[in-house]
Formats: sequence, structure tokens, C-alpha cells
Amino acid sequence: MAQKEWIDKDYYKVLGVSSSASADEIKKAYRKIARDNHPDAHPGDEKAEERFKSASEAYSVLGDKEKRAEYDELKRMVASGGYGAGGFGGSGGAGRAGGTRDFDIGDIFGGGSGMGGGMGGGLGDILGDMFGGGSGGRGGHGGQRTQRRSRGADVETEITLDFREATKGVTVPIRLTSPAPCTTCHGSGAKPGTSAKRCGTCSGSGVVSENRGAFGFSRPCPDCNGTGTRIDDPCTDCGGSGRVTRTRTITVRVPAGVVDGQKVRLAGQGEAGERGRAAGDLFVTVHVRPDNLFTRTGDDLKVTVPVSFSELALGGTVTVPTLDNKVKVRVPAGTADGMTLRVRGRGVAKRNGHSGDLLVTVRVTVPKHLDEGAASALRHYAEEEKRSGFDPRADWAGN
Repeated sequence: MAQKEWIDKDYYKVLGVSSSASADEIKKAYRKIARDNHPDAHPGDEKAEERFKSASEAYSVLGDKEKRAEYDELKRMVASGGYGAGGFGGSGGAGRAGGTRDFDIGDIFGGGSGMGGGMGGGLGDILGDMFGGGSGGRGGHGGQRTQRRSRGADVETEITLDFREATKGVTVPIRLTSPAPCTTCHGSGAKPGTSAKRCGTCSGSGVVSENRGAFGFSRPCPDCNGTGTRIDDPCTDCGGSGRVTRTRTITVRVPAGVVDGQKVRLAGQGEAGERGRAAGDLFVTVHVRPDNLFTRTGDDLKVTVPVSFSELALGGTVTVPTLDNKVKVRVPAGTADGMTLRVRGRGVAKRNGHSGDLLVTVRVTVPKHLDEGAASALRHYAEEEKRSGFDPRADWAGN
């Protein structure tokens, strides 16, 4: 939509936040409204769909740092009476030694001589961005203004993966409902067989100027709404915007080793820009379910293996699961309960083609019941243990 239409919109009210809200607060408010009113969750509910569209429109502006600054500046100007249907209001002249001169608002807010010359374009650049025309300046491109072509808004969504899917990588299809290029006009906004034309009123700049007494005024072109182009025969399906809200399926390739909370960016898969402008990006936040067997630290995979006392005391080999198959791990004689053994290269795959390690922690499991033969043998062992002089509490609690 043309920025001129922002005048009648209160995007902060739409999202239910204050004008001083942080970027995170704005994002949180938008996501709640979008989730509560998503068309997939309320099929056929026109009011919910309208709330969803309004929230998406508001977030496309407030969620973009540059657009939000422009929107806030425009709202301040409207509140102070600095902008109206006839452009900038006001009266008076600029007093100078030796009399007065014709005064162009561009001298203050744009490039060239006067106060604006040292401001690098000043507020004129902001106004030019808001209303479709750049600050031409007297030193740039012969004063020709250029149209600001903003891309579509970024879109955020979430998916939840199993632990092993996240560590090994997976391809996931997701469904999105958001503005997408109109399939009838292919995003141009013009009726098939026609095309947008350069606006003759503003010569494609999006801005018209006029003199009123001692002042020169610039305002968005009323014939093209500041876009610089006109569509005489708009597409009937999208109304000339070049985009429609529809549900689409996108395949997301989640790389191996992704961690909980990590975002995957898909360039150009966000909201379509108006009239064929570039689309925004899609950011997919990945949530990972915990596994009942494995945990991880960085690229290292961790697992705890139950063992018997005899396996630790005498040593042996235990079979341990990995993400792909099972491996055999040697337990040295005399290994302490709780010790961690490292198996190199059996962890989570890294981007460089290598893998982290598998960290195997051994924990003694004590039998709850022993038959008479095992109990007799254990009592005999206990006697031999004492006879050998072994005391497990010899260095414990100051003994």
C-alpha cells in the first residue's frame, strides 16, 4: 500500500500496543493475534480473517525498523498539522539581509542551498521515502526524483522437530497464509494483456510541486498516490495491488545440527511486494523435542549406559546406541561409576563434514533380587574384599 494511506491507520491500536513498544513487544502482540485469528483455525470466519489481515498489515510496517520510523514521523506531522491534503501549511517568509526571497520548502527539508545543504538531504529524504519519491537534490541526477521500491514484509513461523530429526537434518513442508503474488497478473497489478504506465502528472517521480506565494510545496501525486505509475485497467483478482492473500505450502530444508530456538531463513519466501516488488524473507523458528535417550552439548552427543559392578571392576565391552547404529565401547578394568568415556566422531554432524563425539557415561545398576548362588558368591567376594584391605570409605569424611 502507498505510505500516504498510513495517515488513516493506527497500527499500534490494531496490535494493541503503545507507540513506545519495543520490537519484541510488537512481534509478540502480532504473533498472538495472528495465531488466534489464523484462517486455517477459523475457516469461513470473515471477522477473524479481517483481524488477521489487519494485524499482518500493521506488522509489515511496525515490524520493519525503517518503515516504523517513517510511519511515526508521518503521524507526528499529521498531529501537529504539518501535513494535509494541500501539502505543508503555514505562512510567512524568510527574513534575510537585503530583503526577502521566494522560499522553497526543499531548502529546509531537501538538498541544495540554504539550511538543508548541510543536512545531507535532511527531512526531505524521509518525506521522499514516505511518499514514493527520493530526495532528488540539486546535485543528483539533474534533480530527478526516484521512486522508493520497498520489498514485502518478512514472515515468521514455527515448527517442532524430534531430537533426532534436528540432529540429522530433515525436510519439512509447512503451510502459510500470507500475501503472495497474484497468479492472474503475475504480480504486476495490471489486467492481463495490459501494463502499468508512467504517470504523466508527476513524470514518474510520485511527487508534484506548486507555489503558493512565497512558499513552494511538494506533495504526493494525487493521480498515482505517490507510486510514479498508473494502472488504467487493474487486475480484477487483486484490485491492482499485484498480490492476494492465499494459503501455500513451502518446503523447508532444516540443516543437520539445528538447536532449539534456532531460526532458518528462506530468502524471498515472505510476503510478496506490491506490483511485482521483491518479496520479504521467511524465518522459521525451530523447536526441538527432548529425546528419551540422548542429550547434546554443542556437537557432542551424550548418553548414559547402565552397567554392572563386575563390568566396571573387571572391565569389558558394552554395546551403545548412536544416531545411526550401535557401537561397542571398551570399559577399562577399575572404571569408576559415573565416569564418561569418549567415542570420537559419533556425535552430531558439523557443517564442515566432520562430527562431534559421543560421550558415554557409565552408571552402576544394582540388582534388587539375587538367587542363593549369586548371593553366596557375593558374600564370599565381600569377605575377600575386606581381607585384601580395600575400604571404600578410607578417604571419606576425614577417615
